[in-house]
Amino acid sequence: MFWTLRRKMLAGYGITLAFAVVVLAVGLVNLFRLGQASDAILRENYRSIFAAENMIGAAQRHNSALLLLALGEPGDLAGHMAREESDFRLWLRRARDNVTIKGEAALIEQIAQQHAAYLQAVESFLQVLRDRPGDAMRVHRELVGPQLARLRETCEALHELNKITMAGASDRAKRVARVAIGSMTLVGLGSVVIGITSSLMLSAWIVRPVRQLIEATRQIAAGNYEVTLRATSRDEVGGLAESFNLMVTKLRAYRDLNVQQIVAEKRKSETILRNIDDGVLVVDERRRVTSVNPAAAEVLGLAEEATEGKPLEEVFAHPDLCRYVEQTLATGRAPTVEENKTYLSLPIGGREMHYQFAVAPMQTAGQTMPGALILLRNVTKLRELNRLKDEFVMTASHELRTPLTSIGMSINLLWEKAASLSEGERELLRVAQEEVERLKALVNELLDLSRIETGKIELTVSRVPAGSLVADAVAALRPQAEERGIELTCELEDDLPSVLVDAAKMTSVLTNLIGNALRYTDRGGHVCVSAEAAGKWVHLYVRDDGVGIPYEDQARIFDRFVQLSGARAGGGAGLGLAIAKETVRALRGAIWVESDPGRGSVFIVALPSVTPRPAGEKS
Repeated sequence: MFWTLRRKMLAGYGITLAFAVVVLAVGLVNLFRLGQASDAILRENYRSIFAAENMIGAAQRHNSALLLLALGEPGDLAGHMAREESDFRLWLRRARDNVTIKGEAALIEQIAQQHAAYLQAVESFLQVLRDRPGDAMRVHRELVGPQLARLRETCEALHELNKITMAGASDRAKRVARVAIGSMTLVGLGSVVIGITSSLMLSAWIVRPVRQLIEATRQIAAGNYEVTLRATSRDEVGGLAESFNLMVTKLRAYRDLNVQQIVAEKRKSETILRNIDDGVLVVDERRRVTSVNPAAAEVLGLAEEATEGKPLEEVFAHPDLCRYVEQTLATGRAPTVEENKTYLSLPIGGREMHYQFAVAPMQTAGQTMPGALILLRNVTKLRELNRLKDEFVMTASHELRTPLTSIGMSINLLWEKAASLSEGERELLRVAQEEVERLKALVNELLDLSRIETGKIELTVSRVPAGSLVADAVAALRPQAEERGIELTCELEDDLPSVLVDAAKMTSVLTNLIGNALRYTDRGGHVCVSAEAAGKWVHLYVRDDGVGIPYEDQARIFDRFVQLSGARAGGGAGLGLAIAKETVRALRGAIWVESDPGRGSVFIVALPSVTPRPAGEKS
């Protein structure tokens, strides 16, 4: 197993890397040769050309100073001539130090001799200028000018010699460059061709068994468990083929072993769905009914076969239910439905039947599937029992009011003769009076709750400033708070909008919430009532730093007859918060609680705000 998959890949990449190194080496060699050719041009020719040009310039400036001296121009012309002569000698020495071309040394020596002859002619010119100024210009033309011209010609010859040599070096550099381009192109193309060829061969070598594996997995996904792979190598791919064949063998055995069990489980599930009393509908991602059990078919009044494949709107024309199904399909989560909107009534068999529905996404083993499940639970008997219970409570409450009133009047008459009773008899009479008042309050609360739930309560709705509701409730309970040693405060925003409520009943709700907060707050504690605008709503808050509400009680705190455990219950029947909830709901609002046990609670009442009326408009 020498040629493993890793070694094959390393071999392919190694060939490509080797050719890349060859291309790099050839490029470096050619760049080095080009650098040498360019350096030769600069080293051998440029310095001599520059020296020749500077010698010509120095000689011409020296001659210009002679002419100015002959014309009688003022200034230190002698010093200027000395500097130019020194400059000429300097560039002459540099030219001698850079002799690299055949014939260049002879020209430099000729320049030195001609420069010496030029200086002798200059000495003769200066002698004539001192002795016979009138003949100075003639001597310059006949003696100095010809010497300067010869010196200039020789310097230009030196300049031209180096220029021709530089052109030849440039041609050599171009030839080197062409050779470098050609060699790098050949080597590069060869490397590319060999690299592509080796890459294609290597990729085909590796990908061929992988493609076979992909095709085999597709066949397995299609249900063909008879497929096998032939191991053509002893590398990792060959080992993968052997493992794949082993996996297929075990899958085949697992399939054969569990098909009957799966079929049995499916039949069991179908049997359960067919025999349960609750209706079940399954809807796919296109909102088409894919499955209906007999209970749901009975509710719809259709045969099971007649409903499958049809749109939900045709099978069950309930707009709210269809909207919740659409929301579930869009989000993959169960919709949020208000508690009193999960029921629907349908005429079935000449009587009205009541069903509670629930919509949930299709899930299996923790994964969400495209589709939704609709559950219809028959709650007709429960609704009937609730109706009978409510009627019984209302009737019993009505019937109890008359005897309780009579008992109360009798106790009041006895109180008028309490002076003749003993202390123990008066105490029994006082306890009887308190219990009668407690029973009368309980009966009144039951009647109020029944009226609210049945919609028979009379609400005197009007536009009421939210701030006045809070202020009135706080003012009513401030003496009780002072008696208990609890700080009761009120915090209101400026320009709070009005709310459309029954002022008396809403004030009763707030006093109930504040009273509960005072009851469960220790002496020295703090209760704060506040209000603020929140978009189209006004939120009323009753906060306390009391004992709080246990988490297990927060979900049922607004149910009937629910009381918190402990000695602070105060003897109530547990109907206050239930009445508050139903009252707020009747006013199209909402109420909820947030509490951290041991740190206090906050009750929030949300009421729809009312847009202020234009000035001058009557309510």
